[in-house]
Amino acid sequence: MITCVAIDDEPMALEVLELYCADCDLVELKAVFREPLKAMAWLSHEKVDLIFLDINMPEISGMQLAQSLSPGPMIIFTTAYSHYAVESYNLNAVDYLLKPIIFERFLTAVQKAAKVRSSENIDNSNELTVYLKSGPQTYPVKLCDILYLEKDGNYITVHLKDRNILIRENMSAVFDLVPVSDFIRVHKSFVVAIKHVTMIETHQLTVNGEKIPIGNTYREAVRDILGLR
Repeated sequence: MITCVAIDDEPMALEVLELYCADCDLVELKAVFREPLKAMAWLSHEKVDLIFLDINMPEISGMQLAQSLSPGPMIIFTTAYSHYAVESYNLNAVDYLLKPIIFERFLTAVQKAAKVRSSENIDNSNELTVYLKSGPQTYPVKLCDILYLEKDGNYITVHLKDRNILIRENMSAVFDLVPVSDFIRVHKSFVVAIKHVTMIETHQLTVNGEKIPIGNTYREAVRDILGLR
C-alpha cells in the first residue's frame, strides 16, 4: 500500500483526490493540506511514499516545495496549466495530472508510482517466494509461477501453472503479496501477471489460455502499463 498526502489550496480539488484515493486499492491517504507551509511542517516529522502536489499555491509553489523535499517522497503534480509539464518532469515527478482529473488518469498515475516503488525495492522478483496461507496450511510459491489472482467471494483464488490455492484475503491487500512491477489489476476481480499475458483485446486479455475480462475502469491504465499507446 502506498501512503500519500494531497496538497492543494483548492478545497474542491482536495475533495476529488480524497474520493479517488478512497476508491483505489493501491493508496492510503494520510492527510490533506490547503496550506503548503503546514504540509512542509507535517512532512518534516512524518513519512509518506507519495505526494499529490498542486503547483500554483500561495506562500510557496508546488515546484519549490518539491525541490525542498529532494530527496523525498515521489511526486505527482496536479495543475490546471499544461505548460508546467516539462518543468515537473525535470524534477523527476512520477506523473503530471491536468485538472479536472478523471479517475482513469488518476489510476494510471498511481500505478506508475507503485511501479517505481516496486522497482526500487524489489530485485530479481522472479526468484522471490511468497507464502500463501490456505486454512491451516501455508504454501511457499515462486512468484514467477503465479498466473493471476481472482476474487472469489470473501476469498482469492491464486491461479498457478499447476494448481490453484484459495486464500482468505481482500483484493485491497493483493499488492502486499505481489509486486506492482510484475502484476496489474485489470478488473475489480482480477489481478494478472504481466509476463504471462499472451494476448490483449479491447475487453479481455489471455493468460495461459484463460480469458480474463478488462473492466472499464481499468482499461486506460492497462493500455498505459502494457505500452499499447
